[in-house]
Amino acid sequence: MPRKLGIRDIQDIATGAAVLGTGGGGDPHIGMLMAIQAIEEYGPIELISPEELPDDALIVPSAMMGAPTVIVEKIPSGEESLVAFEALQSYLGREVYATIPIEAGGLNSMIPLALAARTGLPVVDADGMGRAFPELQMVTYHLGGLKATPMVLTDEKGNSLVLNTIDNFWTERLARSATVDMGGASLIAIYPMSGKECKEHGIAGIVTLAGQIGAAIREARGSHDSAIDRVLEITGGFRLFEGKIVDVSRRTEGGFARGEATLAGMGSDQGETLRISFQNENLVARTERGEVLACVPDLITVLDAETGKPVTTEALKYGYRVVVIGIPCSEKWRTPEGLEVVGPRYFGYDIDWVPVEELARDREGRSR
Repeated sequence: MPRKLGIRDIQDIATGAAVLGTGGGGDPHIGMLMAIQAIEEYGPIELISPEELPDDALIVPSAMMGAPTVIVEKIPSGEESLVAFEALQSYLGREVYATIPIEAGGLNSMIPLALAARTGLPVVDADGMGRAFPELQMVTYHLGGLKATPMVLTDEKGNSLVLNTIDNFWTERLARSATVDMGGASLIAIYPMSGKECKEHGIAGIVTLAGQIGAAIREARGSHDSAIDRVLEITGGFRLFEGKIVDVSRRTEGGFARGEATLAGMGSDQGETLRISFQNENLVARTERGEVLACVPDLITVLDAETGKPVTTEALKYGYRVVVIGIPCSEKWRTPEGLEVVGPRYFGYDIDWVPVEELARDREGRSR
């Protein structure tokens, strides 16, 4: 059954999506404000499950593309996504039935919600990643053989661009170049698909899951419950490392925020050092001794040690006391085809993927 999303729901989804976003997907606070403003002006948002979609319905994801560090200074107005959405609808010559998040990320989970409030269209309770990834072909729709194009990119100056490409890797390449020229960030409408394709290839329930995570973190405030323990319980995740951020190396390069955060261990991790490498999203977490605690496509998320709130890659700062957790990714990514697209070797790391639950179990066994 469809359900209506109000302001409290939006706040919880923004927080939870930032947890699932593994450091990327944009600033959750900015996205939350955009969606709340849209609800205040146009009313609540209807959330529907993939099963409720007619097979022949047109579903269009909407999102932001670019480096999260840029969005902090280049805040979208909301008009850009509306222009992109309407331009793609006009190009296809069909009415869109619903929009959907492309990924679970703080800002990118909010953009389709704000768009839905403005247009009156429902949002599908699913996405194409179950987390956030930095490149356009890194979605389960790509694994299912769907084309990313035709897609539309827009910017705050009023420029818009329609792309048709020979494959999804060329979509990423050309759209990334255009995004850099647009100032490092653009709003996109992409992967137009049928309701049947959405049901087959999307990751269902991700918006609801984000809301549950966000609600758990909110409710833990003022109680004796641990927000981090609640997040681990809901996600089936693992506590990987506790420490203080002692160094952050970050640069915006080629339309991505790339870098590394170094943590000095605290508590049971006293005396150890952890390094988290990121490209928009956290990709690999390993100790100074070279022990991998988790790697892409599993989720690596940094949480504030006291509040349990997620810390995105652009917000990492010296002195923060944090807990790093690992969450198993969707089974769709744990296939040879999925690992070829989003495994550690695709990103240039000379390591093989091992499930985070195996790594956590092995580490716990050695510490006994």
